[in-house]
Amino acid sequence: MKQLSEFIWEIEKDSASGMNVPVRIYANKAIMENMKKDRTLKQATNAACLPSIVKNMLVMSDGHEGYGSPIGGVAAFSDIISPSFIGFDIGCGVRLIKTNITEKELRPKLQHLMDSLFKNVPSGVGSKMKHGLTQKDLEGVATEGVGYIVGKGYGFHEDIERVEEGSHMKGADTSKVSEMAKKRGMPQLGTLGAGNHFAEVQKVDRIFDEKLAKAYGLEEDTVAIMLHSGSRGYGHQICSDYIRVLIDYQRKHNIKIPDPELGYAHIDSKEAMDYWAAMCAGINFAFVNRQIMTHFIRKSFEEVFGRRAEDMGMDLLYDLCHNIAKLEEHDVGGKRMKVYVHRKGATRAFGPGREEVSKIYREYGQPVLIPGSMGTASYVLAGRKESMQETFGSSCHGAGRVMSRHQALREIPSHKTLDEMKRKKIEIRVRSHKLISEEAEWVYKNVDDVVATVEGAKISNIVAKLIPLGVTKG
Repeated sequence: MKQLSEFIWEIEKDSASGMNVPVRIYANKAIMENMKKDRTLKQATNAACLPSIVKNMLVMSDGHEGYGSPIGGVAAFSDIISPSFIGFDIGCGVRLIKTNITEKELRPKLQHLMDSLFKNVPSGVGSKMKHGLTQKDLEGVATEGVGYIVGKGYGFHEDIERVEEGSHMKGADTSKVSEMAKKRGMPQLGTLGAGNHFAEVQKVDRIFDEKLAKAYGLEEDTVAIMLHSGSRGYGHQICSDYIRVLIDYQRKHNIKIPDPELGYAHIDSKEAMDYWAAMCAGINFAFVNRQIMTHFIRKSFEEVFGRRAEDMGMDLLYDLCHNIAKLEEHDVGGKRMKVYVHRKGATRAFGPGREEVSKIYREYGQPVLIPGSMGTASYVLAGRKESMQETFGSSCHGAGRVMSRHQALREIPSHKTLDEMKRKKIEIRVRSHKLISEEAEWVYKNVDDVVATVEGAKISNIVAKLIPLGVTKG
């Protein structure tokens, strides 16, 4: 491994071990030392051995060990698709809802607001929502995405243009989704789930780039709500189903790979096409899941403040996925080429001018939303032109774990986190007591270092820093 710059490292291509491309890692020295403690780099070199991978295998600054490929990994393939390189929580992502409310206005009502959010946005393992939607609605959600559910009264029409991929992935086919996935997903639409998912009331604490902040509609000292969740049991079941399909595919075609968890199928195969159609449905489910929660977040604010959401400026800034694959056109070796870009725990960060970016932001670059750990800052970034050449227009997606959940339970008592949250005047609502230890800020990398790294590597510009005022979790 050699260091190319302060924030970029490279594991050179080693043909003897089967690597088809180098591995490029975005990290400062401290982050790099953490990556060496688990299988992140080994998983990245394994992934670099997959066929049709182009240019570089990439690991973002929040990278850590995952299933098969590292979380924080990005890879582009010319003709294969790999479910483990997208992840179990298909379409998992983040959205940010703005307000014109100041912290001073919020503070007297914060406890009441957090109680309302905790009631209106179901969270926890197996959480369910009584929304009255039918099986036909589920089909509409999975194929049409956010536009369908907005038509049912869940949200503002303006939300649609502020969701990645135009608010839905084309190509979804629910006939490729198992009945078990549909059964699991139906009652979970509009629910947060558990683990690292959250709904957090935040304050815009600092503006780093006035021009971009104005374009995104962010003002210092105003309140925003960050939401992190995915496709729940619907997407998890899709991934589980197709990993089994891919195991059979490997056996049938006598395919040898460094790690069986890196199963793939050639894009023109039935197996790959079926998975792609199901994956698109899972992504649309995730978009709508966050949209329904947004509706009830707005309702909570209306209950507590006695004003309409529109009057409180509760516009959606953006919604994006960080577990996804897309067919995109990129410059590879001086040639324009369509490739299947897999992002697992990584966010698309397209620079200014790309037509895939919503018209309202196209001039400035795609908004990139980076949540921190519980009790720490989150960030809004903007994609840069340089990222298109460097990372297929990709950035980090969060802080990135450095400690397993089991280790956290052993070493971090819940009172340590609760005392720290109290010291910072952060209201917390959580359904599982052990989650307080599992999601403590000390089990994650320093998010300030993570975002400073992607800015230093000229992947994204830091626009604004947000700090938590209240958090709800499963």
